[in-house]
Formats: sequence, C-alpha cells, structure tokens
Amino acid sequence: MITFTYSLILFFTIIVCFIASFDKRLQFNHHFGAFIKASIIVAIPFIAWDIWFTEKGVWWFNKNYTLGIIIAGLPLEEWLFFICIPFSCVFTYFCIDKFYKLKWLVGFNNLITFITIIICSVVALLHHDKIYTLVTALITIATLIYLHFIARVNWISKASLVFTLLMLGFFPVNGMLTGTGLESPIVNYNPANFLGIRILTIPIEDAVYGYSQFLLNLYFFKLFSKK
Repeated sequence: MITFTYSLILFFTIIVCFIASFDKRLQFNHHFGAFIKASIIVAIPFIAWDIWFTEKGVWWFNKNYTLGIIIAGLPLEEWLFFICIPFSCVFTYFCIDKFYKLKWLVGFNNLITFITIIICSVVALLHHDKIYTLVTALITIATLIYLHFIARVNWISKASLVFTLLMLGFFPVNGMLTGTGLESPIVNYNPANFLGIRILTIPIEDAVYGYSQFLLNLYFFKLFSKK
C-alpha cells in the first residue's frame, strides 16, 4: 500500500475538483481542452527543470512511495503532478472568478508585481550560490515581467489572492510530499541548494515555484479558453 502514497495524494487532490467540473452551474468540463493545452505547455519547461535538478541531486525521490515507473529519471507520479495540481488550482480560480466579482483588485497589480520582483531579485543576488533558490527567483521574476509588462494581463492581483487561498490545500499536499505525516519524505532536498527556510516541512522555494507555475497555467488557460 505504501507504494501508492504519491499517486493517492494526487488522486485526492484532483478528484473533488474533477467531479465538480460537471456541475451545471460551473461546466468547467467544457474547458478541459483549454486546460490540457495550457498544462502541457507549462509542464514542458518545468519537467525539464525537474529532470535536470534530479540528475544534479538538488532533489531526489523516495521510490518506496511511488509505483516504481520511472520516466527520464522521474517517477510517473511526478509527471502527473504537473497535470493534477494545476487542474485543481485553475479550477479553484475559475470558480472564484465566476461567483465573486473581484475587479477592485486590479488596482493592486502594480504593487504586487513590483514588490515580488524586488524581493526575488534581492534573494537571487544574495543567494546566487543556492541553485534552487536562484532558479526559482529568476523564473518568478521572468514570469511576472512577461505577464505584467508584455502580455499586460489585469488579473495578477486576483490570481495572487486565489493562490493565497490555495495555500490551505498546498500545506497538506506539499507537506506530505516533503515528509509531514510520513516516516520519510517522498521528495528530499539537498540542504546546500536552498535557503533552508521551511513552512512546516515545506521549503519556502516550493511556494514561490508553485506561484509561478499557477500564473503561467492560468495565462495559457485564459488564452486557449478565449479561442
């Protein structure tokens, strides 16, 4: 049973959202095509990053908690992670955006963007020797620069609020992956490659990494949904 741990975490993360997608009030199932396209586009660079870091020993996986199917050095569950987690996140944003009018948040786009870019820039400069910290900060900076200054989206503050709410699910899910409630973590980190600041068992870089991934999935989802 222990070998199903990672896959069960993903299953319970997505199943409620998936079933609710067919609710007549939501009809998120009509957007499955847009989501799949978006998640694949975003997954490609993130999986490449994942493979690279795994090869370099920045992090590694406890295979006792996986099915044992390895693709390019990553467990099958890790590949599915880039579909299941974004699905639940984008679905949550879709629901909140549908039922709550949060246009007043647009005024905070500049503030959130500039503060995040400044903080990530300072962290990258001060901790350039820690590769997970550095790459996470640079990816976040690049994501926000593109979305705010090039794509000129007006929903960054709204997405940031939703992501803050998603932290309620992020902590138990990512917490289990990093060792909460388990004898040993599913995902292990080389302490030399990140700040060492953890929220419970979760490296703070994971939250920032998740924020960038969420914003990019949302951007492409909206793009394909319009089409």
